Amino acid sequence: MLDFFFAMLAAGLNSTGGDVADVAAVAPPAVIEAPAEAAEAMPEALPVLPVPQAPEAVAEAPVVPPVPQGDTLATLPAPPPETPGVVVGSGVIVGSNALSGGVSLLEGTMDSQTQTAPAVPPQAPEPTVAAVPPVPALPVLPAVPAAPAADPATNMAVVPAGLVAEPQTPTGKFTTALEVKPILNATQGNWIAVREYDGKDLLYVTHLWGWRCGLAAIAISVNDEPMQNWPMPPCHTQFATPNAILEGDGAPYLTMRLGSVQKVTIQVVYDDLSMDLASFERGNVLIP
Repeated sequence: MLDFFFAMLAAGLNSTGGDVADVAAVAPPAVIEAPAEAAEAMPEALPVLPVPQAPEAVAEAPVVPPVPQGDTLATLPAPPPETPGVVVGSGVIVGSNALSGGVSLLEGTMDSQTQTAPAVPPQAPEPTVAAVPPVPALPVLPAVPAAPAADPATNMAVVPAGLVAEPQTPTGKFTTALEVKPILNATQGNWIAVREYDGKDLLYVTHLWGWRCGLAAIAISVNDEPMQNWPMPPCHTQFATPNAILEGDGAPYLTMRLGSVQKVTIQVVYDDLSMDLASFERGNVLIP
């Protein structure tokens, strides 16, 4: 249809007998209307399509590995080749432009095979503390024995009247109960002895007389007979050995019928007025 329209337009121009330019100068060009059929047959104007735009290239930021933590640098992965300012060496990022968070990772290069940990500064030796010598233990002093209560079996009737407790100041000569009592307690089996001599029984109290300066009285019972007081010689304080038995002090034994002594009970009163009581069978105290 367009070809027909343009053919009609060209035939009209040629029929005027003049140049197209002259016709335009004489009279305004006539508006030629296309036939209705042609107008209807003309297609609608084509829609204007948008011109596609080339997508802008978006530069991706290079991925920089994080800065290693700790005292020793670990081997870092190599960055992509197109990252500017980064040189791939022996597995370590180098160069002043290799930044992570604005911090340079490393200046220069370093071979990971020869990488060593930083030297640990030597620690100062701990000061030596001189050993403190042990404090020697204080010598254990013998406790002052308290005056024991009277044994229920003791016989107070034979205790001399008017006895007074003496001061217990040690003299070094064994003249107090404080000094004598521990010895007599340890040697109680030697308090008495029985000996058969010249057809008689001799009952000895020599051991008790030998420590008599710490005693106030002695009483004795043979074969459960009533207990009787046995006087002791005086303490010879004028000598270095005040407990010595001197001539004139009397004999430290009793003479009895042969074989008559079967049991002996001894009661002692110390000069602090404490008392001890002990009994002995013949067989336990018989000496040759």
